[in-house]
Amino acid sequence: MFADFLSRLIQPQPRPLGDADARLALTALLVRIARSDEDYAQIERDRIDQIAATRYGLTAEGAAQLRAEAEALEAEAPDTVRFTRAIKDAVPYEQRLGVIESLWQVALADGSREAEEDSLLRLVASLLGVSDIDSNMARKRVEGT
Repeated sequence: MFADFLSRLIQPQPRPLGDADARLALTALLVRIARSDEDYAQIERDRIDQIAATRYGLTAEGAAQLRAEAEALEAEAPDTVRFTRAIKDAVPYEQRLGVIESLWQVALADGSREAEEDSLLRLVASLLGVSDIDSNMARKRVEGT
């Protein structure tokens, strides 16, 4: 279903993504984080919908539809390294910083900090070109500390 999109995304020199494609790719990263601990809880799905609605000005139905499409994309996407590097090349830095904060919101949505989510988030931040310091600051903002 997403073969053409993924093919364009993992080209050696991907073009910047249009708004709709960037939304989809970045939401797929949120899904990947939520699924990383093998417990894709409803609270995580709700948080993804909330983030999508707020970030992209979507209705509840629009956010749920975007998440459903992102779930399908995430299932078809290549390994995290290639997928995330491709997003780095195609999405402006400012958007990537916001994504890290959103990723922390999803990872912490269920009230626990799982090792799998922590590890994947550190990898994704690095692959997106976001420093450990910036990622840690984003986590602290989400935790309210």
